[in-house]
Amino acid sequence: MVTSRTHVDTGISQVTTLLAAATGDARAAATPCDEWTVAGLTDHLVHTAGQLVTMARGEEVDWSTSPQSVDDPMPLWTERTDELLAVIDGGSPLPLGMVAAELSVHAWDLATALGRATDDFDQAVAEEGMAFMSANLTDERRVGAFYPEQPAPAGANAYERLAAFAGRTVERSNPSP
Repeated sequence: MVTSRTHVDTGISQVTTLLAAATGDARAAATPCDEWTVAGLTDHLVHTAGQLVTMARGEEVDWSTSPQSVDDPMPLWTERTDELLAVIDGGSPLPLGMVAAELSVHAWDLATALGRATDDFDQAVAEEGMAFMSANLTDERRVGAFYPEQPAPAGANAYERLAAFAGRTVERSNPSP
């Protein structure tokens, strides 16, 4: 499966919608990632968007750097994702499946923290992220970034299956109204 630029754009749009909802008291909420609150996850997403731009340009990325804390992630998120799409459109060899995986796992994380299901998300984005991760995420590569794969619940959608593959404990959500 080859990830398309359209699916990356859709993944960004889905995360943007979630980030816009992650305001006020919701920023202090826990996420499925033990080490992050919603605020920490939004900081990570903004930071990762910048790191992906660096990778897309063919430059070396230092994944050990910590994200800066931002009260309003939207301006920087928009700037970085617009830049990412422009670099991709310019012919970057960045694996788009990797981008889809990053967006999809964290879309599930953020949606779950905000009490929202992912059934109405574009499932093809997470399916493409899963194709990339299942081909590239070895046990050795999980160390420090992902926990061991967990079982996905019966009837899980693509986001839930991907989250379980990435080591999240997933319960089947009910579709969003």
